[in-house]
Amino acid sequence: MKKFRVTVNGKTYDVSVEDLGEHSSNKTSAVQMPTEVLTEEPEEDDNTSVQADAGGIEVKAPMPGNILDVKVSVGSKVEANSVVVVLEAMKMENEIVTPVGGTVTSVNVNKGAAVNSGDILITVSE
Repeated sequence: MKKFRVTVNGKTYDVSVEDLGEHSSNKTSAVQMPTEVLTEEPEEDDNTSVQADAGGIEVKAPMPGNILDVKVSVGSKVEANSVVVVLEAMKMENEIVTPVGGTVTSVNVNKGAAVNSGDILITVSE
């Protein structure tokens, strides 16, 4: 069994890989699931990434995908935990919510747009 350290999306894992040899009917290697994260990861909301700046709270895409619907427009009043964008990723619809109430100061995406993880979707001023 060989041990490796692998980093995936910023998380580092220790994994063990078993060499099954050339004579095995199963030519794939067995990988032990990570049991310990070696690096600390910042806490995030369930499905959004949020960052405050001088213009308000930025609600960012938590993963790459396509925008199915934009539920707000500039000037809209929103309450905390209101759905503002519907993001499709891997054939699943994800409701992106704002963590704070306030006024929408910018909408940076349109229906049908493709976004990457970390792209700013909307900004809300409290």
